[in-house]
Amino acid sequence: MARIVMKFGGTSVADISRIRNVARHVKREVDNGHEVAVVVSAMAGKTNELVAWTREASAMHDAREYDAVVASGEQVTAGLLAITLQNMGVNARSWLGWQIPIRTDATHGAARIMDIDGSFLVERFGQGQVAVIAGFQGIGPDNRIATLGRGGSDTSAVAIAAAVKADRCDIYTDVDGVYTTDPRIEPKARRLASISFEEMLEMASLGAKVLQVRSVELAMVHQVRTFVRSSFDDPDAPGMGDFDNPPGTLICDEDEIVEQQIVTGIAYAKDEAQISLRRVADRPGVAAGIFGPLAEAGINVDMIVQNMSEDGSRTDMTFTVPSGDVDKALGALEKIRPEIGFDAVQHDQGMSKISVIGIGMRSHTGVAATAFRALADKGINIRAITTSEIKISILIDGPYTELAVRTLHSVYGLDKQ
Repeated sequence: MARIVMKFGGTSVADISRIRNVARHVKREVDNGHEVAVVVSAMAGKTNELVAWTREASAMHDAREYDAVVASGEQVTAGLLAITLQNMGVNARSWLGWQIPIRTDATHGAARIMDIDGSFLVERFGQGQVAVIAGFQGIGPDNRIATLGRGGSDTSAVAIAAAVKADRCDIYTDVDGVYTTDPRIEPKARRLASISFEEMLEMASLGAKVLQVRSVELAMVHQVRTFVRSSFDDPDAPGMGDFDNPPGTLICDEDEIVEQQIVTGIAYAKDEAQISLRRVADRPGVAAGIFGPLAEAGINVDMIVQNMSEDGSRTDMTFTVPSGDVDKALGALEKIRPEIGFDAVQHDQGMSKISVIGIGMRSHTGVAATAFRALADKGINIRAITTSEIKISILIDGPYTELAVRTLHSVYGLDKQ
């Protein structure tokens, strides 16, 4: 017997028919003798509808009331799944975030989980009961519902798995695992049998939409073995109940991965914008003076490149932001221009960031050179480059995104079994 947390996203519970299918997945694990907690999202499209209603009611609304409205989507799903399981003869009950309780900080709308008391859940496991938990929500220090931000149900599931010391956390989505790249761009993309926490964290933060970044961070910190699986697979198909190797992709510590490839995957993010500050005075505190106000404005700055002038008195500062934040970034920069001192601001939109990811890079040379040579052979110009121990990110013009992804996927042999 093992303890499993299962999470189902919005497309998996989009209607009653799909909720019945989810219930079959849950019943399979219960029939195999496992203790089970299920975390559910709102039905597909429901959260967007609830958010639209709050904005229609008032453009400037109380974030606490916003949370009270949008958290109701998960509450509906949890109740419906519990009813469906009970109808199948499974002992189940629904739980809201505050009933467990999942305690968060005070940032309504984008709260972070501070603590989870899993004792009630563990007690009910001992009674043979399945816990059906509304994801995406907890209770803030003001004793009110607080939501975790979009995609927060993934974070709920991993956090609960850590709290109850689950043997595994299964994230069921509309895809059957993590792929070497987006199959919509490269049909030869392969499903990975396993991927390390660090690699998945890079993939998630650099454009792969399979998991929310915070959920991967939590899984890595608490060493929660996580499987990405498809809810649309037949619940009773051969191998679906295999505890050690179910269909999907295992996200785990790199020590569990026996055969490590140099490169594991290619991620991409479109709609990046490049902003350059020309001839900035080179003195201590300038970088903080530029990026501090951008952070305060809620702008996520990514790639940063600095070039020195020949005499060392001036520098050019180039960085990227999401295209939707360009106007806000330019406004923030104009406010600090008199204090910082720079001659001009230039910006280009429609950029894409292509990232090569793999823990094997730590022990192999020439990985970056291979990427640069392959892109050059295709006539793709590189705007900026940043690297880390297991990642190379390259900024290019947007129209070359698909060609770049396919080229790099092929040059590292990811299209071969």
